[in-house]
Amino acid sequence: MKCMMMSILLYAVVAFSQQPEWTHFVRIAGNGLSADKVEQIIKSAKETHVFGIETDNDITGRYDSFLMPQEKLDAIKRMALRAHAEGNYSFVYIAGLECITANAEKSAHSFFKDHPDWVQRDINGRPAVFGGGTAFWIRPNDEDVWISPYAAEWRKIYMERVRQIAATGIDGIYVDIPYWMTHFEGWEDTWASFDDYTVQAFKEQTGLNAKTDLKLGDFSDANFRKWVDFRIRTITDFMREIDRNVKAVNPDCKTIAEIYPGPGADAVIVGADIYRLYPVVDVITHEYSAGGYTAAERDPFDWFTFMAGMYTFRAFAGEKPSWMLSYSWDQQKNIKPADAMKLLAVSHLMAGTNIWDAQGHVMSGSNDYDMRAKIFKWVENNQNMFYLKRKAISPVGVYFSPKTRDYFADSFMESFYGFLHMLMQEHIEFQIVTPRTLSTFSGKILILPDVKCLSKNELQRIKSYYKKGSALLISGETGQYDRNGARLPNNDLLTWLKVDLDEGKTVLSPKNRYGYYADCPGSLYFQLAQKDFNAAAWSEVKAGTAADDFRESFIGNLIKTFKYKAAGTIEASPFISMQLAKVNGKKTMFLANFKGVRAKQNVVPTGEKNIKVRFETGKEQHIFARQFLGEKKELESEKLGDYLVAVLPEIQWGTVVWCE
Repeated sequence: MKCMMMSILLYAVVAFSQQPEWTHFVRIAGNGLSADKVEQIIKSAKETHVFGIETDNDITGRYDSFLMPQEKLDAIKRMALRAHAEGNYSFVYIAGLECITANAEKSAHSFFKDHPDWVQRDINGRPAVFGGGTAFWIRPNDEDVWISPYAAEWRKIYMERVRQIAATGIDGIYVDIPYWMTHFEGWEDTWASFDDYTVQAFKEQTGLNAKTDLKLGDFSDANFRKWVDFRIRTITDFMREIDRNVKAVNPDCKTIAEIYPGPGADAVIVGADIYRLYPVVDVITHEYSAGGYTAAERDPFDWFTFMAGMYTFRAFAGEKPSWMLSYSWDQQKNIKPADAMKLLAVSHLMAGTNIWDAQGHVMSGSNDYDMRAKIFKWVENNQNMFYLKRKAISPVGVYFSPKTRDYFADSFMESFYGFLHMLMQEHIEFQIVTPRTLSTFSGKILILPDVKCLSKNELQRIKSYYKKGSALLISGETGQYDRNGARLPNNDLLTWLKVDLDEGKTVLSPKNRYGYYADCPGSLYFQLAQKDFNAAAWSEVKAGTAADDFRESFIGNLIKTFKYKAAGTIEASPFISMQLAKVNGKKTMFLANFKGVRAKQNVVPTGEKNIKVRFETGKEQHIFARQFLGEKKELESEKLGDYLVAVLPEIQWGTVVWCE
């Protein structure tokens, strides 16, 4: 009996350990925090099914509490205790490299007055100091400064504050935009900072003088590329040190970074790269937009880019969650706030990201509390479907190259997004592959979307992948540059594959399992779809646009040339986004509908009927579907060859469909 009890206990421990942590299941709402507001915050969280309560009293970002934090620390401790008593979790906001002094104009002391050497500067020595109105959160007469992460005295105090906050028992410390100052008007092209501390650190690491030895903004300059690398490395190391201090005091406290750039060029400019940050923090909150800033301001083409961005975040995250601080509606007169909230929630859920939809473009409130409660309650009841691990089945891989993005952001992202648009719109299972996951990728086709920069290690892993009998699709100048962005005299990848460039700009070799496109199909499609995808989604042009023809031809050739067999397919318009994965052992499709959506005019998608879904299955199974905000329903199905086939009910917002 004792052995049996031990076995049961061991099984329970193992089973529990396999369930993701609370951070994977959050349904977030933001709140200003003071001791007298704690009960009100708890009450609102209960009423609207919030799980994961953000609170904001910003100890490090306000000069008074940076110096004297105790009152705010007491409020944080009280919030943590009350959240835990309710079976909930709470995390607290702190600024990263920003600090505001209230009424600085009338005060003898301010951050900048006391410590001018701690502040970031542009190459001409102009300090990163701003006044009221520069951003919506800076009040009249306030002083807003952006601090050098190499200001050692400031950093020592900052890390002490981090440890004090972690010691309150709070569940997470949320670090807002740890950036180099390049995002206020007049600072966009500065590539700051050139303060003395930062210039000295760069000199120690590279031997170069940042003020004289590089050409700002010139990616053909090797020394400027070293500056780019240094700036990214600095922000990553800063967040790593925060996490070490958090865990030293409270191992259960999560380090959360808020980052607004997506995977593209903005990450390089501000220096906060989500690909490098995910390994050093527990969670990233993405204040991400594509096209319009709110859900009410996006056209269908923008929505597919938004989805591609979120799937990229999930690929970078690995086993960690991705939170979305996104905005559905901000005074768009022709749009109902509740409808915008539904469309945004559908996009998040189908991508597997966690919902945080605030009022307007701040972090707190809601555009419609009743709709928040309705959505959050439904997500709570179905959370495993969306937030348990999604395992690839038989995907086409699309490679993300951080180094190519660092030095050739515009051309690479256009190609990368173009391939993802095509795969989503043709409803082909895809997987975003990175240098961290390349060696474990098991799909039979890997697309290299104008991956100009390849390290020797990456090249070796690509060769190993190919030797297993898999296929490569190579586009643009893939492999023409080394990992540091220097152009190579020879392209080792093409030489090794024995690609005969004399055959033309496009070479498809089924026998040798490779395709070569000098003119990148991803970029070409992205440009075509920008012109006519929206008009087609609005039924203003007939099917068979140039983008349709290009996409269907390219994907058709890909399937035929490399004999791709899907684990599941749907017959639907290209305005339905699809991800296929195995969740909890079940083949599952996540469908989001963007047909008919029009920026600032309409966020209610046009319903689509008679979508035929197929799952490859060798045994007796059934097909089920759950519409967004709806209940589970079994569909009538039939077996046709290797596939189980069913017709879905009309899809308006989105649907999850699975086989079991």
